[in-house]
Amino acid sequence: MDLNYSPEDDAFRQQVRDFLAANLPPDLRRKVRGHLRLGKDDYVRWHRIVAAQGWAAPGWPVEYGGTGWNAVQRHIWDEECALAGAPPILPFGVNMVAPVIMAFGSAAQKAHFLPRILHCDDWWCQGYSEPGAGSDLASLATTAVRDGGHYVVNGQKTWTTLAQHADMIFCLVRTDPAARKQDGISFLLIDMKSPGITVRPIVMLDEEHEVNEVFFDNVRVPVENLVGKENQGWTYAKFLLGHERTGIAAVGRSKRELRFLKALALRQQLGGRPLLDDPVFAAKIAQVEIELMALEVTVLRTIAQEDRAPGPQASLLKIKGTEVQQALAELMVEAAGPAALPFDSALLEGRHGIAHDSADEMQAAPLAAYYFNYRKTSIYGGSNEIQKNIIARMILGL
Repeated sequence: MDLNYSPEDDAFRQQVRDFLAANLPPDLRRKVRGHLRLGKDDYVRWHRIVAAQGWAAPGWPVEYGGTGWNAVQRHIWDEECALAGAPPILPFGVNMVAPVIMAFGSAAQKAHFLPRILHCDDWWCQGYSEPGAGSDLASLATTAVRDGGHYVVNGQKTWTTLAQHADMIFCLVRTDPAARKQDGISFLLIDMKSPGITVRPIVMLDEEHEVNEVFFDNVRVPVENLVGKENQGWTYAKFLLGHERTGIAAVGRSKRELRFLKALALRQQLGGRPLLDDPVFAAKIAQVEIELMALEVTVLRTIAQEDRAPGPQASLLKIKGTEVQQALAELMVEAAGPAALPFDSALLEGRHGIAHDSADEMQAAPLAAYYFNYRKTSIYGGSNEIQKNIIARMILGL
């Protein structure tokens, strides 16, 4: 493939930049670039701004509200949004459950759910992991028993991101306990307001309520909310995970954080000169930048295969993408030094009136929380160890 951008690509990039300059609210830009916490209203506001432009689902087919952009244009869009400091369009609806509904859902499911996902009328969360089924997802124990026109769901999901805001959850459930564990799983769409659902927060090391436990106690789900065929959910889950792992690479976001790291290292002093001039620290930055450049080329190769769903190569992107993200977070904390230690919840939530000695301290103060949060990236979406097993088996044939 040609890795040089064409004049048409450059013109498209300028169009995206013009849109972002005119429409990205300054308060959202400040939060994202400053590593501050985003609330539900922040995510929804930006999603609806982009949806009004018709750009909320670049990867969707045009008939469902997609843009018709090619792979390079979608990459440029993601990159420019990240560099500008735009909040991400949360993936659970647009990039995860929507492709499953398009590929395997009924006509009624497509007509009802896809427009609501496109315009952020429903906030979705993912019901995959359980206390005894994380990377070994096929060991899940949450059950769904057919009872007339409903399934009755019982069990527990954990690490459910932003479930406290969710209207809907796409959920893997066991519908045939006698079958081989991968063969007895189904894919259900469940209304989070259903009686019997309890959401309990899990507060993490960064003191943020981002993930949750979700309990199902005799929750009745209409049979019409089964996606595809009963006991075929493992096929749909693998299809979804390919999309999720490709997105986890987050090249644009890492480029933005690399810029932040270089600016931070330029301001920090070591022996009377900028830390960025220190050959040891500069070598660390160069190493992660080289890895990021190689990752971007691999992402472009993967997304250029527009006629196929992401395959096992998505595991490569997931591994290297998360390693780059963690390396950047570590170097930020190293560059900030003691200034990264303050753990100020009011600052992280963007509340005004926070006193710090300098603008540098204002930028450095959220970095400890950022570092802690990014320790998870090599685990979610299937741990990196599991991804290496997939690569060994499906790419290397071992």
